[in-house]
Formats: sequence, structure tokens, C-alpha cells
Amino acid sequence: MQTIMVVEDEPAIARVLTVYLRKAGFAVALAADGRQALDLFAVEAPALILLDVMLPHMDGFEVLRKVRETSSCPVIMLTARGGIDDRLNGLNGGADDYMPKPFIPEEVVARVQAVLRRPAHWTDGSRQRRFGSLSIDFLAQSVSLNGAEVMFMPRDLAVLLFLAENPNRIYTREQLIEYVWGADYEGSDRAVDLSIKRLRQSLSHWPSEQGEIRTLRGTGYQLWIEK
Repeated sequence: MQTIMVVEDEPAIARVLTVYLRKAGFAVALAADGRQALDLFAVEAPALILLDVMLPHMDGFEVLRKVRETSSCPVIMLTARGGIDDRLNGLNGGADDYMPKPFIPEEVVARVQAVLRRPAHWTDGSRQRRFGSLSIDFLAQSVSLNGAEVMFMPRDLAVLLFLAENPNRIYTREQLIEYVWGADYEGSDRAVDLSIKRLRQSLSHWPSEQGEIRTLRGTGYQLWIEK
């Protein structure tokens, strides 16, 4: 039985997550603050961490940084702070996924299961992923194709980084708007289509057999990667 470590200082949320995770067949280890999380992590060696950002003593970003110093254990961050800067801070710091509060417990479980099924594309010891000839460095926020750096508009880069953190997962326009543009965005969702179009143009020399940004009609977009 795989253990999920839930790091959450709100008891009601921790209880709900525990119930749903156990129902899905996981064991659960609970921590209520950042320091306790690091102590428990060393003992439990969990399969995945559900990590709240706003924690006593040490926030989730600092916990994530310390975990990444020694481990590639998957981390999904949970937070009421939904701005793009916070999301990128988490993803660029090594998080595997990012869920804003309030959330649906069933979706949290589905995300946990999806991340645990995800094939590893990380280059050992770094925050870099390679998909064939496409290389993405999340810390440097840089992308290279066939050894040459590719330049993007800032928002387009944010979309690509997000999709690359979650390869082969499908996102609707609404989800991409929420995760990348932010919940307070009031423009048209056509901004997503235009961003995807520019990304495809910039990555036009990436061999399609290695991967591509796909449109699933009536559903959304995904960064499809050959497994």
C-alpha cells in the first residue's frame, strides 16, 4: 500500500483528504506544519506529498525546496493563493502539480493517481526534462530544441512549462486560463488558442514522433509525449 503524506494545517481539510485517500486504497501520514512535514518525510518515505503552501513555522515552498535537495518524490501543492506567480513558484521549484483551493476531493485523488502513473522524464539531479530533441529547464525557465534556445513570449512560456509538467494530460481552455492566466482573468478564452498557435510555430522543428501539442476537439489541449 502506497503512503500519501498530507501536509495541511486545517484539520477539517486534512480529515476530508484522509477519508478520500484511504477510500482509494492509500495509507495516509499527516503533518500539520512545515517542520513536522520534514521530520515525517524522513521516516515515512511516502510515494507522494500533498503539500499546502500556507503552513506554520515553514511555508510549503520552503518545504518543497528542502525535499528537492534530497528527493524526487512527487509533490502536489494545495493552496488558496491562485496567482500565476505562486503557481510558477511551485512548479519551477519542483512541484509535479498545483491545485487551488477550494478543491473537489475526488479530483485531488484523481490527480494523485495520475501523477503516480506518470512516466519519469526528469534528468537526474536537475530540474530539467527532455522529450527527444526538446529540452526544458524549469529553474532557468528556458527551452532548447536541437541544442538551440527557443524564445517565447512570457505567457506562452508559462503555458508550455505548465503543459510540460503534466505531459499527456488534457486541459480545457477554462483550466488553462485558471492555472496560467489566473482566476481573476477577464479576457477571452481565445487567448489560449492564440498562445497554443504561437507555441506550435515556435516548436515547428520538433519531430512529431517525439511529441507535439495536440488539440482534442471539444475537450482541450495536451502536450503529447511518446512513451
